[in-house]
Amino acid sequence: MAGGSKVAFVAVLIAIVAATTLPSTESAVTCKSVVSSLTPCATYLIRGGQVPTKCCNGVQSLYKDANTKEDRQMACRCMEQASKLVPGINEKYANMLPEKCDVHIPYKITPTFDCSTVQ
Repeated sequence: MAGGSKVAFVAVLIAIVAATTLPSTESAVTCKSVVSSLTPCATYLIRGGQVPTKCCNGVQSLYKDANTKEDRQMACRCMEQASKLVPGINEKYANMLPEKCDVHIPYKITPTFDCSTVQ
């Protein structure tokens, strides 16, 4: 399940992190924080169903923490790496997660998202 959770949060975080626009002077995002924030989302991202409260808390926390271009690109790269290691993420569920957690992003989550375009 830990591997499945890595893939799940990777897809979700790419979208969430890319949408964040708050300014900051310190880096708040690491691959460890990305994995920690999204691990509770694994089951939902693979099987669907009810989104756990801890998952949405992690999604919202990551969205708030990734408040620079560098943070958002770092989170995106971390998710990209994790997604290559864990098969089974359902793209439909990944695309629905931000909205289910009250995080609104202006694009769809895809496996081919280019992290260098994250602003």
